[in-house]
Amino acid sequence: MDVVLLSRLQFAAATYFHFLFVPVTLGLSVLIAIMETLYVRRRDEEYRRMAKFWGKLFLINFAVGIVTGITLEFQFGTNWSRYSEYVGDVFGSLLAIEATAAFFLESTFIGVWVFGWQKLSPKAHAIVMWLVAGAANLSAIWILTANAWMQHPVGYEIRNGRAELTDFMAVLTNPTGLLTIAHTVTAAYIVAAFFVMGISAYHLLRKQHTEFFGKSFRLALTFGLVFSFVAVVEGHMHGADLAKVQPTKLAAMETHWETQTNAPIYLFALPDEQNARNRLQFVAIPGALSMLAYHSPSAEVKGLADFPAEDRPPVLVTYASFRLMVALGFLFCALTALGFLLRKRLESTPWFLKIMLLAIPLPYIACTLGWTVTEVGRQPWIVYNVMRTSDAASPINPQQVAVTLVAFVIVYGLLGLLGFGLMAKAAKAGPSEADGDDAAERGGETA
Repeated sequence: MDVVLLSRLQFAAATYFHFLFVPVTLGLSVLIAIMETLYVRRRDEEYRRMAKFWGKLFLINFAVGIVTGITLEFQFGTNWSRYSEYVGDVFGSLLAIEATAAFFLESTFIGVWVFGWQKLSPKAHAIVMWLVAGAANLSAIWILTANAWMQHPVGYEIRNGRAELTDFMAVLTNPTGLLTIAHTVTAAYIVAAFFVMGISAYHLLRKQHTEFFGKSFRLALTFGLVFSFVAVVEGHMHGADLAKVQPTKLAAMETHWETQTNAPIYLFALPDEQNARNRLQFVAIPGALSMLAYHSPSAEVKGLADFPAEDRPPVLVTYASFRLMVALGFLFCALTALGFLLRKRLESTPWFLKIMLLAIPLPYIACTLGWTVTEVGRQPWIVYNVMRTSDAASPINPQQVAVTLVAFVIVYGLLGLLGFGLMAKAAKAGPSEADGDDAAERGGETA
């Protein structure tokens, strides 16, 4: 293996693992903030206990996410130094703002939240949690803005052999970036919703803390229902943007080879990348791709055959990942809609609770598939139409990267066992009686 492939594998391993924890952090922080707000408004002690219980899982997830995320930024200097040298003026500024303006803010307010249960009024404590949620999502926004610039670079000029930032506002308002933020954050909220519903279903099936987990389930259900449908609508908007800024990715996602009007979408196809055709395709929806891309069935959609072979992304991986992601997205809509119909009799529908328990990993898989489409579909470019991935890697010995790749897999594997093991233990234990102590000590104090 060459240094480029090994560096890509190492970054992919670290990123995929790190992103197992990021979505729960984003979504669960908002759900906990909602729980605390409901406690302030209704004075229902159950909501405060809910915030404390789900807060334990949030903190475990946050801690492992930090450890696994720190190494990613270092890889830009170790494995991708040519990339950093070429686009660091743009990309580096976004990462720097994320670290100083968002991550530090989030970490600070988490400390206040953890140690403020007995020192802050319920209203003040709820405000702190909203600040945690806001900072967490702000951190994601900066990272996603940086990634979106790689997908659709704007606001720069090539000077002195490198990309230099010329219009910061253009980068911040990049339409691709705004759509990426909406889609990724929405997906994170779905992950968190299914995480809470699945754990709640586990306890409801065992008739444990039924009022507590019934409320948790219904709150997460509403949250998940809204954002499951938002994800579908926003995904359609994403497709129209891809037609303009990354036509090769769109064509690979749909295995669309021939440029044509009234371009169809095939629900099932088997790409043949060597012959630049589909070996098998059926269940066509005429004009659907033209509608998706340009909102007109008569619009022309450019096919992969019209792009040089060296500029095409891997078609099979992009197509399969996209199809599975979309299928899961519609499944989330169906499950949350069904759950909404059953929300008043959850305890008497164990079959549905079992489905939701088993469904916990599905949004994680959908997020992983989405990032596969995003990153593999951009190839062979690390910055689309600006810099090729093959030109971005550091000039280092492949053996060095191979050794660190193995080390990453081993260390991250151990961290994963530890992190998910701690979360599983806390989730199975359920809320403790101690979770109500500080409220009694405060005696219902308000801000």
